[in-house]
Amino acid sequence: MEIIQKFGLETKLFLFQVVNFLMMAFILKKFLYVPLKKILDERKHKIEQSLLETANTKNILENAKEEKKKLLFEAKNSADILIETAKISIAETKEKIIMEAKHHSEQVLADAKQKAEAEFKIMNNQIEKMSVDVSKKIILRVLSDLFTDDEKQKLISRALEKIDEKIKN
Repeated sequence: MEIIQKFGLETKLFLFQVVNFLMMAFILKKFLYVPLKKILDERKHKIEQSLLETANTKNILENAKEEKKKLLFEAKNSADILIETAKISIAETKEKIIMEAKHHSEQVLADAKQKAEAEFKIMNNQIEKMSVDVSKKIILRVLSDLFTDDEKQKLISRALEKIDEKIKN
């Protein structure tokens, strides 16, 4: 006991700080970490689905290339009969298949990118709002007994400015 007092450690204050720390840890876990983890897991799942769709699109493109090869082979066999007609038909068919495959794959990729970007923006906005709200609540709870209303407002505004700066960076 004497050693603790020599170092200036007050047991009541120390216990109060430990309790406050545990309360803060619990609040942050319950209101910030768990919902944030849930949002990130959902986003990860959606990204994985988008990647699967992209892989399926690649398979479709490969199938289209195989189909193109089959059409070219058939056109080559029929070219003996109708050389001039077959050359025009082959070129048109080839371009059409390539353009359709490219257009389809580009469209699917563009849609997937747009979905991912939109979800990312929504998630970021939600996370920003949640973090600011949680920070406000924590600051208000912690500072409610320690400072006057004017001091609280000044501290809150400074804290929110710093949070905004951190978010923007």
